[in-house]
Amino acid sequence: MNISVDQVAQPELANHDSSVLDLAFAMDCTGSMGSYIATAQQSIRKIVEEIVSKEKSDIHLALVEYRDHPPQDSTFVTRVHDFTGSVSSMKSWLDAANATGGGDTPEAVADALHQVLKLSWRDEATKICVFIADAPPHGLAASGDGFPKGCPDGIDPIHVTTQLAEKGVTMYMVGCEPSITPYKDFFMAIAHMTGGQYVPLRNAALLAKVIIGGAQEEISLQRLMEEVNQEVMEEYRVSGGVVDEDAMTKAVSEKLKKKGAKSHQLKMNSYALGGPTTSAVRLASKSSMAEVKEDYVTNIAPTAPSSLPMAACAMSAPMGMSYTRSASKKKKAKSPGFFGRLMGSGSTASTDETYEDDASAAPVAELERCELRNASFDAMAIPAPEPRGEDVYEVEEDQEITMSQAHRMVKKSIAQNKLQSKLM
Repeated sequence: MNISVDQVAQPELANHDSSVLDLAFAMDCTGSMGSYIATAQQSIRKIVEEIVSKEKSDIHLALVEYRDHPPQDSTFVTRVHDFTGSVSSMKSWLDAANATGGGDTPEAVADALHQVLKLSWRDEATKICVFIADAPPHGLAASGDGFPKGCPDGIDPIHVTTQLAEKGVTMYMVGCEPSITPYKDFFMAIAHMTGGQYVPLRNAALLAKVIIGGAQEEISLQRLMEEVNQEVMEEYRVSGGVVDEDAMTKAVSEKLKKKGAKSHQLKMNSYALGGPTTSAVRLASKSSMAEVKEDYVTNIAPTAPSSLPMAACAMSAPMGMSYTRSASKKKKAKSPGFFGRLMGSGSTASTDETYEDDASAAPVAELERCELRNASFDAMAIPAPEPRGEDVYEVEEDQEITMSQAHRMVKKSIAQNKLQSKLM
């Protein structure tokens, strides 16, 4: 993606302190979210203590609860608890939270994002929001949407996310699967816009590990941001106001690898979380929710899973690969695909374009099994493989910087310095 301006400016670099952390939680508090709220209630002190002990961070915490607009829900749209340094206060807020109501399928996602933006973020802090959702926003063409034109208060979640990115807030979108699966590209897009990640979650008991791991990875990347900022700004200066995001990502990745830069890395089932799907990247390039909806209706909704078996199949696909693969890059599988194993030869699998390195990409064979489940296995009288077992999240230290991480840092550098709005 090329970004250009008529006149070259030199905005001040955004300097954030990795030892100062503002960690906000935004949580759907409708009826289906009971187990996730209960887990957060039980785990918040452990989460904070582990981050403090390992990262020596000065942590402030905030909570945004959200439900829906009346008449879908008569309790509240959002309930906001601004930043505090008191773990006990945060725990009391969570203890008072409960899961009830909800009305139609979509919820007040746009309103929650807006309230996250309005929190009292410290200028110098590493800023992370863990956004926990199992339902789409209004206006994304979900079935039974009581507000099909979008948020009734006129809040555009794409506009808000652009502002969050400029403020330097990194969004970790935790998608509670399988209910979120048909809409995961939207949540991936929100994360991608801010240089964050989408994290799939099937078990509420794993929530604490996801939050701790995401925070530790983000803090470790923040320590490299000053150097990334310098690279981006130098390229901006010498190119006369044109930044090729993809080329910049490769240059940053190569430089960090040559210097031996390392980071923490949140992994799922021993693999790094992959980059966003091609569809999510496309949605992230849109300038409004109306454009996102048009793309979603045209390109994503017709192939989104509509039943639990298909959703379960989608969950087995490794991150960074779409379960409805589009015609894009072809990448040599690390191990023979299903038909390759059957015929005794290797295979080439088409995947959505991703910045994830081959060494950390999940085996293509798992995705191939998933796609063949409903069609080929029955026809060939071959038993379909069992769904994968319990997910395992872990943080590995001293990991080489991946392309996906480099790309996230480049995106944050552009957005945090408000280059994006000046260069578009």
